Formats: sequence, C-alpha cells, structure tokens
Amino acid sequence: MEFKINSKSFDKLLSKVIPAVPSRTPMAVLENFLFEIKDGLLTVCATDLEISLRSSQNVAADSNAKMVVPAKLLHDIIRALPDIQLSVATDSNSRLKLTTDKGVYHISYFSPEDFPEIPTVSRDKEIVIASDDLKRAFDKTSFAMSKEDMRPAMTGTLLEFAKDGLRFVATDGHRLVKYVNKLILTDYTEQYIIPERAISVLSKLLGGGDVKIYLSKTHASFISGDIEFITRLIGEKYPAYNSVIPLENENLLTVDRSELLSTVKRMLIFSSGTSKQVKFSISSNNLEVSSENIDTGSNAVETIKCDYSGEAMDIGFNTAYVNDILSHLDSSKVVFKLHSPTKACIIESGYTDNNSDKAPENEEVTMLLMPVRLNN
Repeated sequence: MEFKINSKSFDKLLSKVIPAVPSRTPMAVLENFLFEIKDGLLTVCATDLEISLRSSQNVAADSNAKMVVPAKLLHDIIRALPDIQLSVATDSNSRLKLTTDKGVYHISYFSPEDFPEIPTVSRDKEIVIASDDLKRAFDKTSFAMSKEDMRPAMTGTLLEFAKDGLRFVATDGHRLVKYVNKLILTDYTEQYIIPERAISVLSKLLGGGDVKIYLSKTHASFISGDIEFITRLIGEKYPAYNSVIPLENENLLTVDRSELLSTVKRMLIFSSGTSKQVKFSISSNNLEVSSENIDTGSNAVETIKCDYSGEAMDIGFNTAYVNDILSHLDSSKVVFKLHSPTKACIIESGYTDNNSDKAPENEEVTMLLMPVRLNN
C-alpha cells in the first residue's frame, strides 16, 4: 500500500483527531490512530472509549488498507516537516515508510483487530445548528456543571428538546444555568446529558458552518465539516431543574454589570478561604458590597448605585459563583430577582434600548444562584 499526501494537509488531518487520543491509559492500543484507506479515501480515527474523533481526506492511494499507527510519534514527525510532498508506504516488516525528497522515516504499524470499534449513531433523526450557536450555548452553561462524581448526571450538560426550543442546562446544586435556543423547535420532549470532557473537546473543534447532531440512547454524534465527534452520553436521569426555579421573586435589583463584576473581582481577594462569601446590603438606590477574611482580619466594602424595588435586604453569596455568573452575561445591566435572604435568586441580563445592547431575539438565558448564610 502506498499513498501520497502534502505534509501540511496531513498534519491538519491528524490534528483534528488527536484530541481523542488519551495521554495515559492502561490500554496501549488507544494510543494509536486507526488508519483506513478505502477507494482513495483516508479515514483517521481515535478514541479513549468515552469520546471518538473521525476525519477523512482524499489521497492518491494504490490499494486499500487498514492499520493502527502510534499517534503521538506520527503526529510529531508530520508536524516537524516543512511544507512538502510526502509518500507513505508499507513494507514487509510491518513498518510505515515515510519518504520525502530529503529523508526517509520508519514507524511500526500494527494490526487493527484489537482497536475498539468506533460507535455508530443512527442518523434517523437529524438536528442542524450553527456551530457558533452551539459553542455559545456551551460557553454560557458549562461553567455551572458539577465537579462532584456523587451525582453523575450533574457532571454533564443537559440537552433538552422542548416546544420552546433546544434547552441547555447545567447545575452543581448551588447554581443553575438554563440557556434556550429558540431556533431549534421540536414537537417532542427528549433529554440527553453530554459529559464535561466531551463539551471541552467539542467546543475547541467547532468552527464555522453548521453542525449536524445525531442522538441515540447511549451516544451523540456531532458532524462539523469533515470532522465527526462521537461521545458516550451520561446514562442517568437529570434532576427536575424546573422545580427549583422560583416563580415569584418580586424584589428586583438592577445594577451596572461591568461595575458590579469589577467590584466582585476585588471582593474575591478578601473572601475568606473557608466561606468565600460576599455580602450584598441592598436599599432603594444603593448596593453595598462587602467581604472579609476572618483568618487575616482583612475586609473590603464598596458602594454601587442601583435601582431596587422591595424591602431592604442583606443577602450573602459565594463570591466565585457571582463572579462566574456575571462573567457569562453580555448585557450592560444585570437584574437580580430576589425573594428573601434564604431563597434562590434569579439573575438575568438587563438590556437597554441601545442598538449595541439589545437582547438576542432567538435566545433566553436564566441563571439561578443559591444564597449562603451570612456570618454573624
């Protein structure tokens, strides 16, 4: 078997697939690429058994072949070559012979029989979404996923198909984010949970154009351009998140988002290592933000102008969680919908009438944050 390919084109192909190659694994076969050449089409696959990547390119090949090749070694060699034409051939000693006009390189290859089968996902049901929209949805929600393995469902992001659009939901029990893409409308309700690692890898792969999504009970497939990304789904039931979103938070606090975010970042410096607490003291037109580190005897207080309708209130939050939420909103204003110091708070964008600060028509973002008990 022999095929010819440009080195930079080859590097680009391998770079798309190598994120699925595990850096450490007890299964040595997973440290390889699966190569398949069929009718002039070179397909390269990789998997860590949780996620898989597949990409293809037409090549000038003289026969069909299938083999596994050490991924990192091959990728490092191809990446180190200049922009040059490359010949790749097999020899009688189970080695790949890479030939350029300046050198020859040999790499062992192996039988593909021990390489795990890449999952196939039925294409009976197809969802198409712009890659920028999918990346935005993941960016807006994934930060709220749980890091605790005690509740596996919460370590991923929920994709829920509903009549109001495609919902993306993430929660760790202390904060919750619901993002709705209103362009993806279905007449059915189904839920799928995408693992954190899959979202991390997929977000980096997404470029322009559309993404085609296919789903089964166990796996999801995302096809963008010439890349197919397949992930195992989390096979757990997602918590009934709608039941924790309060419906009657009548006290509304509106404040400049960037000003509050800047203040909260400074409060992070003073948050105690144990409580990580920031205190909001809210009155009709003033928001006093304070934090203290009991261990070091340091504290900070800042006052921000605000609009507030409701009874004066002192409420505490985890400083890092407030920082995360404010960092993932886009608007110039932010609205805190409050009920009491012990009830969940809803945080939403507060858009103005400026053309540059209008609410996106086809999305809806709701963030929820649980308060913390204030230190006496």
